Amino acid sequence: MTILLQSGPLALFFAFAIAHAMADFPLQGDYLAREKQRKHAGSSLQWFIALTAHSLIHAGGVWLVSGSVVLGAVELVLHWLIDLGKGEGKYGYAADQLLHLGCKAAYVAILAAGIIRP
Repeated sequence: MTILLQSGPLALFFAFAIAHAMADFPLQGDYLAREKQRKHAGSSLQWFIALTAHSLIHAGGVWLVSGSVVLGAVELVLHWLIDLGKGEGKYGYAADQLLHLGCKAAYVAILAAGIIRP
């Protein structure tokens, strides 16, 4: 939220995009990338834990950038559902990334409008 107040909504979106890229690439690793897809997981429990852990990393990024635990929790659920859809073959990589960035744009709009405060 400090980013929004100091630098505006574009800077806040940029911070969300950076956090997203960090969580989706260097912080994910081969294990989570594989196991978060049900068809590649060693078991249903491993799949659930991997997908949830990956989504929690993203939720932490949203919480750190926004200062809002509520938006962090929303990110946990939305990221989980979006990655579930991609893992189940409902859409591809580009649509997955656009959906995630669309969520970040919505968070910026919600914070800018004062609907949720950190």
